[in-house]
Order: sequence, then structure tokens, then C-alpha cells
Amino acid sequence: MNTYRTVVSVCNGTIDEIYVNEGAYVHEWEPLFLLKTNEGVLRKIEIGVGGNISSLNVKPGDKVIHDMTLAILKEDDFPSGCD
Repeated sequence: MNTYRTVVSVCNGTIDEIYVNEGAYVHEWEPLFLLKTNEGVLRKIEIGVGGNISSLNVKPGDKVIHDMTLAILKEDDFPSGCD
């Protein structure tokens, strides 16, 4: 059974950097995005599961709002050291 997770913005701001590509495998808590808040603070966006990025919905320079979907991750079924 496939489980999909959304990677969402934690605040309003602008996408400063994207560390992953569509189709890439990511590990738990690996930085996925760097977001610059409207106040100028840089925030890393991470997710607590591993899997493959099935879609990227933003590019550098895009304005985002709180809870906006940045990417979709297809969660893997393999246990990790954190499970």
C-alpha cells in the first residue's frame, strides 16, 4: 500500500533554495527546502519520514503561504533506526 505525505510550508515567505529533485529519495529529517520568511529569517523545511519525492510544486523565488503544499512524498515501507 502506498502512503503519500505532503510537505508543507511552516510560514509565509519565499522559497530560497530547493535541496531535492522530483524522484529523489530523501531520508527522515533531511532538509528539503530553505524558506526565507517575510521577516527575513531562513527556515529549513524537513519531514519526519523517508521516501521518494513524487512531485515538486514550487521553484526558487516562489512566494508561499503557511500550510501551502511544497511537495508530495511517497513514503517508503522500510523501517529506519528511528522506527
